[in-house]
Amino acid sequence: MERLRILAESAKYDVSCSSSGTVRKGKDGMVGNTVGGMGICHSFADDGRCISLLKVMLTNYCKYDCAYCINRRSNDIPRATLSVSELEEIVMEFYRRNYIEGLFLSSGVVRNPDYTMERLVAIVRDLRTVHRFNGYIHLKTIPGASREMLQEAGRYADRMSINIEIPKEESLKLLAPEKDHQSVFLPMQQIQQGVLENKEDRKKFRHAPRFVPAGQSTQMIVGATKESDLDILRMSNMMYQQPTIRRVYYSGYVSVNTYDPRLPVLKQPPLVRENRLYQADWLMRFYHFNVDEIVDDQHTHLDLEVDPKLGWALRHPEFFPVDINSAPYEHILRVPGIGVKSAVLIVKSRRFNRITSFHLKKMGVVMKKAKYFITCGELTSSFSQPIIGINELHPERLRPMLLSKAQQKRAAEEQQLSLDFQEE
Repeated sequence: MERLRILAESAKYDVSCSSSGTVRKGKDGMVGNTVGGMGICHSFADDGRCISLLKVMLTNYCKYDCAYCINRRSNDIPRATLSVSELEEIVMEFYRRNYIEGLFLSSGVVRNPDYTMERLVAIVRDLRTVHRFNGYIHLKTIPGASREMLQEAGRYADRMSINIEIPKEESLKLLAPEKDHQSVFLPMQQIQQGVLENKEDRKKFRHAPRFVPAGQSTQMIVGATKESDLDILRMSNMMYQQPTIRRVYYSGYVSVNTYDPRLPVLKQPPLVRENRLYQADWLMRFYHFNVDEIVDDQHTHLDLEVDPKLGWALRHPEFFPVDINSAPYEHILRVPGIGVKSAVLIVKSRRFNRITSFHLKKMGVVMKKAKYFITCGELTSSFSQPIIGINELHPERLRPMLLSKAQQKRAAEEQQLSLDFQEE
């Protein structure tokens, strides 16, 4: 139990495990399934279910000495290793007791990448073929592992992931001299090729076994190096061009190795910045935004006070107001306060009725934001209620009105002049 505690503790800094995007139906003679349609999460799935994964490492011994990693070779921390059979037994016992619904498995690198990957593959293979485990498995790929190992692992895992860690290679070399981007991108390409070949095989042979059905994910550390949000989001955008990449995760740097002079000294992880990156990522994936619209060479960092969509709207007042009753779907999506679900409802509903602000509230639109960027029904100039939009107020006056009270208080404190009275 002590070894399990150590290995679970060592695995907690990897955040790239919250979504699967796969469904495994229960089968006769098999144990477990994966339900939820679009995802399995360690917190809450799309259907509201709380889903738990056993998030553990096979070993926290590692031959690498990456500056940002708690498990680096030079750290004096408790070390532990589980054998293949021990980890399999733990997974099955936890599942039978209803503690978990899936497995997230990673490992430090010992001896060489293939030696470590071989043991990870043995675990997932035995779980599927010997223990007949049919639940969710997310397997972290070891950088530098051979193509043969990756191909075998892909037959048993739902998702495979390998972390980019740092968006620019020169910064990665600074903090992790033994790694390079090639050792990350090459296995990604090999897994991608396997997935695409499997799709073709399944068109010809209906019962061909699936290969990494939930695709790949990756993770980048935020705040450990000097990369801007522009660098991070451009890397994410490049990753999303790959057909098998489902998610890019952003992990605010946690100062676990404060003694290393290569790392910044942070009192706490940059959680606000991490959250803004997730919001920008969401805009790229679901709101038809290009990365250059969110950040560019003049705005290399995201605004921490307002979300990226509102930030874009304040920089582009000429785009507004958007007429809710006639604008295309893509324009409605760009209105702050209107989400994907509300935009779809608006487009469907306006075929039958003229939409007013009352209808928008019923659809879940956040009117305290949206009202400055739209015209609809009674908000048009032909009605008694005057239009007070972004172009009448101007962005510099509208911006403080949209900040929360806590943000306004923080901004006021930053602008407050402080005098330093020294005692004589």
